[in-house]
Amino acid sequence: MMNRRDVARWAGVASLVLAQTMSGLALAADEAPDALISRLSTEVLASIKADKSIQAGDVSKIIALVDTKIMPNVNFQRMTASAVGPAWRQATDAQKQKLQDEFKVLLVRTYSGALAQVSDQEISVRPLRASPEDKEVVVRSEVRGRGDPVQLDYRLEKTPGEANGWKIYNLNVMGIWLVETYRSQFAQEINAKGIDGLIAALAQRNKSNDKKAG
Repeated sequence: MMNRRDVARWAGVASLVLAQTMSGLALAADEAPDALISRLSTEVLASIKADKSIQAGDVSKIIALVDTKIMPNVNFQRMTASAVGPAWRQATDAQKQKLQDEFKVLLVRTYSGALAQVSDQEISVRPLRASPEDKEVVVRSEVRGRGDPVQLDYRLEKTPGEANGWKIYNLNVMGIWLVETYRSQFAQEINAKGIDGLIAALAQRNKSNDKKAG
């Protein structure tokens, strides 16, 4: 049974698969989602292994990498709405924006903390089981390195518009979906203090993380 620290660590490692998606955005519209994940994982692992600042734990550089390379390629509104749950529908536009802002900082920190731990992992992406007309798919993969392989699954959706490609909206780490994990935590705050209470709790948590990194 994985503890919460292990989940956070492997969730961060999984984010390696997402990084540098912007560099392949033009290809994403025509590239199958499993091929996209496989290509990007190879690229990002190579870039991190070649960057001594990230390996040394340069927090500001890691955060910048996650913020610019990962977050633009996630359906962040969908992730936030799913994590907040039914209360999202009752939130005002201003509250929704604050929730997204604070949740983004939380995720960036979660991912960034694990990027510095990367050493000799490799990612194996399994062949995709989906039809060409599918708009939502699950891409399954494994992180292989020291110890037992760790299963990672990604839920992606085909997005319309100019950036007509695939975007990630949830992540499964050894049977634990990240959005559902946050939803359980957020529900406790919402039940106790409402949406504004959740926003305040996220802001305080992010402020505490900033002080620890400082």
